[in-house]
Amino acid sequence: MKIMRRIERQMNDVEVLELLKNTEYGILSTCGEDNQPYGIPLSYVFIDKNIYIHCAGVGSKLDNISVNDKVSFTIVGKTKVLQDQFSTEYESAIIFGRAIMLAEEEKYEPLMEFIRKYSPDFIKEGQLYIDRAKEKTTLIKIEIYSFSGKHRL
Repeated sequence: MKIMRRIERQMNDVEVLELLKNTEYGILSTCGEDNQPYGIPLSYVFIDKNIYIHCAGVGSKLDNISVNDKVSFTIVGKTKVLQDQFSTEYESAIIFGRAIMLAEEEKYEPLMEFIRKYSPDFIKEGQLYIDRAKEKTTLIKIEIYSFSGKHRL
């Protein structure tokens, strides 16, 4: 990994992991057999230093992952435009890893974490929803190899 140009803005590992835990959405970037980059915004959960995403059983991201399991995942936390300084306060991170399709028996806990993160007032209803939908839902685990974060606060 390259050295960060503005090293004074580099986030430490704890800050990056906290940002990963608290940010709602990220952009998954893949690359398929045609070498065309593909980035898609999506919701995610962060469990035990792994990122989990869910999707339907077919689509461009799955096609790309089946050819090349290397991915990057980018998140942006809080931002604030500083008009008078022609600049921005921000916090962001980029993660590099390997995407792995989960087996049926591995899906339940990550899906429950989605319910806890995005629908915390509907846990029981979420459990019923998972029971109905998990067979049609593809879950992908991103094993993190490296990450870096940057902020200007």
